Amino acid sequence: MLNIFRRTESHRALLWGVVASAVLTGLVWLLGERLHGIRLLPDQGASWYYWKLPEPTVWTRASAWLGYAAHQLAAWGLIYYAQTRVRRYTSGLQRINIVALAVNFGFIVLHTLQTHLFYDGIAQDVSIFSSQGSVVILLIMVLLMENGRRGLFAGRPAPISTEVVGFARKYHGYLFSWAAVYTFWYHPMENTSGHLIGFFYMFLLLLQGSLFMTRAHTNRWWTMTLELMVAVHGTLVAVMSSGPDGAWPMFLFGFLGVFVITQMHGLGLSRNVRWVLAAVYVGAVLLVYAGRGMGRVDEIVRIPAIEYLLVAVLAALAWLGLRAARLVTGRRPAKDSREPEPAGTSRTTP
Repeated sequence: MLNIFRRTESHRALLWGVVASAVLTGLVWLLGERLHGIRLLPDQGASWYYWKLPEPTVWTRASAWLGYAAHQLAAWGLIYYAQTRVRRYTSGLQRINIVALAVNFGFIVLHTLQTHLFYDGIAQDVSIFSSQGSVVILLIMVLLMENGRRGLFAGRPAPISTEVVGFARKYHGYLFSWAAVYTFWYHPMENTSGHLIGFFYMFLLLLQGSLFMTRAHTNRWWTMTLELMVAVHGTLVAVMSSGPDGAWPMFLFGFLGVFVITQMHGLGLSRNVRWVLAAVYVGAVLLVYAGRGMGRVDEIVRIPAIEYLLVAVLAALAWLGLRAARLVTGRRPAKDSREPEPAGTSRTTP
């Protein structure tokens, strides 16, 4: 049976993994009906996380934190093993991928049981902004590590050293794993629309993390889909929380703006196609803000401005950290460590 799984093409496993993520999201929805009788405190504003017990206990806290810690350490251990023992990319699943898929599935089941027995996630003890920030950092790291391949502005790379990009490519798995696992355990497995969209996204990120060292892991259309999922999630949650007159265009056009400026230039699209996509984006902005008022159109630049600023900050911090490490150890700069590029995904410029 193990050999059958190992011969499975990673792209086929990815497809089935997406289907399984949808099924798991459906189970969260069904089981979540049991949680509707839990008493919660009134909402207290944007910085308040509503879904946590009014009177947590040692056991509710310990169940969430121990589950998170075990999941996180297991994920980091698998990444370390893959980088030090496997160190090669294949088109099919490897034993380590099967173990990673099983581990993540096991912790999804564990978190489901923990929610229904104790309810609280780690949100009881940490800020809601830490959960949101972890995903933002993940997205920023992607922009940084892809700078050399697709550039940062219209296919042109920002002046970021290859040493920093190589460091990001080599160790990004640990950061991405933390972002996904931390956010996954932050929330109880409630079945509100926002939770369901978020859990589906987390399941996809856990799936991506389980397929390391395979060709599916580096498929640019798949990774681009994961980057764009945040636009879907952010927009839908904004609509559900504040209605059609709320701030949803800031999230939709903000994240899609990053796609037009940066992300679409790594897909191997022709210049004409990219011009069409840019024109559609501008047309959609004008159409929406013709009704909302052009005086509010500046809100769509907030997310791109924050993301590109944070790319610069993260690159500077990484450069300073690497330089300090060289001064302490006396080692020379490491060579750029790049993942293999699938066919047809070379960087193009307009």
